[in-house]
Amino acid sequence: MLVKIHNAYRYVVAICDKEILGKKFEESNIVLDVRDNFFGGDEVDEKKLIEIIKDMQKEDATFNIVGEKSVSIALKCGLITKQGIKKVQNIPFALVLL
Repeated sequence: MLVKIHNAYRYVVAICDKEILGKKFEESNIVLDVRDNFFGGDEVDEKKLIEIIKDMQKEDATFNIVGEKSVSIALKCGLITKQGIKKVQNIPFALVLL
């Protein structure tokens, strides 16, 4: 998985599965654009991703999560619920505002 932390007026944490970086998914009126400049960050394993999610939850961060593995880990951490997961062309994604 890839993680990139943007420091705007609040932290924005972009998390995606490595294999979908640079791809664009469209369905109906929804476009999911997994751009390198937003999601292209450091490659991490599951343990490190869980650490980052837990740390950034304390920082009142916003999360953008895309991909089967990334969404699954966010679910496992309790960051998101199953109801918060949407799909575009069978690619799961979730947005979290804490």
